Amino acid sequence: MGAPLGLHYDPRAFSCPDAGRPACLILIIERMNIFPAVDPIPLPAPVWLFKTLHIFTLALHFTAVEMMLGGIIVAAWLNFRGTANRSGAASQMQLSAAFSMARRLPVVMTFVINLGVPPLLFSQVLYGRAFYTSSVLIGLWWISVIILLTICYWLLYRFAARAGAGKVAWPFGLAAWMLAEVIARIYVSNMTLMLRPGVWRDMYSKSGLGAWLPTNDPTITPRWLFMLAGGLTAAGLWMVWLAGRKQIESQVRGYLATFGGRLALVMIIAQTVMAFLVFNAQPDIVKSGLGTNLVYKFSGFGWLAAAVLILFIAAWSAFAKPATAFAGWLAATAGFLSIACMALYRDGIRDLTLSLSGYDVWARTVVTNWPVVGLFLALFVIGLGVLGWLISVMLRAKTVSEKVTS
Repeated sequence: MGAPLGLHYDPRAFSCPDAGRPACLILIIERMNIFPAVDPIPLPAPVWLFKTLHIFTLALHFTAVEMMLGGIIVAAWLNFRGTANRSGAASQMQLSAAFSMARRLPVVMTFVINLGVPPLLFSQVLYGRAFYTSSVLIGLWWISVIILLTICYWLLYRFAARAGAGKVAWPFGLAAWMLAEVIARIYVSNMTLMLRPGVWRDMYSKSGLGAWLPTNDPTITPRWLFMLAGGLTAAGLWMVWLAGRKQIESQVRGYLATFGGRLALVMIIAQTVMAFLVFNAQPDIVKSGLGTNLVYKFSGFGWLAAAVLILFIAAWSAFAKPATAFAGWLAATAGFLSIACMALYRDGIRDLTLSLSGYDVWARTVVTNWPVVGLFLALFVIGLGVLGWLISVMLRAKTVSEKVTS
């Protein structure tokens, strides 16, 4: 199957002086053979279908992830401010706003976990030879995610319970946030390591147990900081959405709209800076490919357009305090569009980088089983419908007071 996005391995990408041609050819052959042998079983569906499903489900997963990463630290900060000075209306609003976010964080974590399964499976189908190798190389850290996630989940429940009682809850929130950031760092390290087969041998020589994380990759820290800034942007947009919920007191809703708008306004600017750092950290040939491929080029412009839209929505919320459902859903839509564009652009970085090492995801053998594909897509759509219905039931549930009990 051809590569519609034009992603092919090109030996000319390597700088080979004439005197060093034989050695360079050996290097190219080694890089082409460094990946484990491809599975002899062909793909049961076209590559473009797997990639479409992967990017879409990944965007849903990233939406929940960024809500959680930003929501935890913002709720912890508000609880800290509210409990540090319990006198006055401002303190009460801070405690109430913290509780409004904290009580929803365990539910958000549920979506983080469940929405993370589909893109992980699609990624394994398409990039298993690289993904499995990098996972083994950091195996100790990769397995530890299960333990870290379980502890983080428990901390979120404790955080929500204490925040609802008006008690000092921020240490639990801070601990949960730190664990979540460690997990995010592990994931970023793995997804970056799978793109660098040239360092695999050295890493395995250092630790066969997978006890080391890659530290010398110039793209890891910018990617991690981009997600961190994105989490705070998502938290601000989430607060704007919460401002439209009727079960929250009107004064608290106004506070959520103002604080959330200001937070999103500042952090979308910071995230834009991080986006340029991520881009500049890529090899020149990858940057060139991102600029010439129409799909990735327009996804990059799409993210910038969504960022501008978020900027205007955030400014509107910060100064006009529109505590309405319309403003909330507008903020949520802009946030999801930015994450979807980012997921597609990220896919371009991965494919272009892997192509430098001879990994062409479009070169897989495909024998499409259309009846199975049709059944899968039908079940996939039904699953999305059930997910949407569950969310609607949760949103239409009997109104419960979110006033702090203390």
